[in-house]
Amino acid sequence: MSPEKITYALATVAAYGLLCGTIAWRHRQREREQQRRVAALLPATPGVPAWWVAYASQTGQAEELAMQTAQALHTAGVPVRLAPLSDLKLTDLQQADRLLCIASTYGEGDPPDSAALFARQVMASAGANLSHLHVGLLALGDQAYAHFCGFGRALDDWLQRHGAKPLFERIDVDKSDPAALQRWRQHLAHLAGTSDLPDWEAPALQPWQLRARVHLNPGSAGEPVHHLELVPAPGAALPTWQAGDLVQVEVPAAPGAPRDYSIASVPQDGAVHLLVRRSRRADGSPGLASDWLTHGAPVGETVMLRVRAHNGFRIAGNAQRALILIGNGTGLAGLRGHLRERIASAVPLADAATSTRPAAVPPMWLLFGERQSACDAHHRDEIDAWQRQGWLSRVDWVFSRDQAERRYVQHALAEAAPAVREWVGEGAAIYVCGSLEGMASEVDHTLQQVLGEDTLQRLAAEGRYRRDVY
Repeated sequence: MSPEKITYALATVAAYGLLCGTIAWRHRQREREQQRRVAALLPATPGVPAWWVAYASQTGQAEELAMQTAQALHTAGVPVRLAPLSDLKLTDLQQADRLLCIASTYGEGDPPDSAALFARQVMASAGANLSHLHVGLLALGDQAYAHFCGFGRALDDWLQRHGAKPLFERIDVDKSDPAALQRWRQHLAHLAGTSDLPDWEAPALQPWQLRARVHLNPGSAGEPVHHLELVPAPGAALPTWQAGDLVQVEVPAAPGAPRDYSIASVPQDGAVHLLVRRSRRADGSPGLASDWLTHGAPVGETVMLRVRAHNGFRIAGNAQRALILIGNGTGLAGLRGHLRERIASAVPLADAATSTRPAAVPPMWLLFGERQSACDAHHRDEIDAWQRQGWLSRVDWVFSRDQAERRYVQHALAEAAPAVREWVGEGAAIYVCGSLEGMASEVDHTLQQVLGEDTLQRLAAEGRYRRDVY
């Protein structure tokens, strides 16, 4: 190797190390800032009882509402302890006087990943006496699911069966229903003895333009999948976001009910990329949002959207870990965001197909499932190029209909069990993105078999097992 190449390689390694250090420093700074905000909510006078505000969050909405709740109470002079539900022990509940809980539901009635340990341990406690505890519960859900607000309702039932007294009737929220959230604020104002709690309106939707749309799977047996690129309206600045974040898109036919989509790009791309499959309702009619984005809106159309942080699927403390990225269908979007973020941290994205991964950049492994290799290998040219250059150390493509017996991502995962255990044993983090029904639950079950339930719970508690599923 020539001296120039050696110098370039060393410079690349040093630059990547510096960037990883910067990412880690920023993560620690955000954690410290969060800790400062939480500490500021505590009572200034020793002995003054604080109210618990707890949250069980999957996509970050419950966490955001919990922070707003805690800050509003603090502004009104109420001392508060804010924490994820997973941090609460039975002894905390037995010693508390008031608990306000914001609980989302994962899929058909399950607790969010962050609250699974609480559900298994605390809610399994027999004979707990909570007769002294006064509770207010906000349950977040989606009426499209049979078990609407299932975990919130289960938590409410468990608390009341063990003697907790409701401060007011549980409030069930369907897809961020503003009327339900307003009732929550009204109850808080009454409890805090004030009528002027701060407004909690979400950031305003901004006009963007649909710059490009590409049909990714012509000839597929499934519904069409499109790659969309959106840019801010002329004169507006591109916002910042991180891999794992979401956008909320408002459809003209459904104002006030924005849909969430995983971002498949990074700010270095200069645009928000989405992967959208046209969905079908039970009666066969197309879904409003997906049909408009993939077929109704012409290129150049104005699209109202906002970027939303998804802390539960960001890289966070895993910037220097190997990554096992697992997904199916349009779930490639969230995984592609992480792939591009890691590559962009080392080289310009435009050079990734011709630049070899520096040794200092931790490896990545992609397991991705779809229907047929001939039609449904989304972004294969890009992924193949990244594999050739070592950015992806391993890629497992799984196509369910390329053989007589259906084969899915979880089957490839089980077959690769020794490698999965090796990667995790060496510190890898696992990210799962895609459909809740079928893929995510089967992958979770397979990971429990491969790694053990206790290990998987530990990875989740450490932030090394993260999911963005829908």
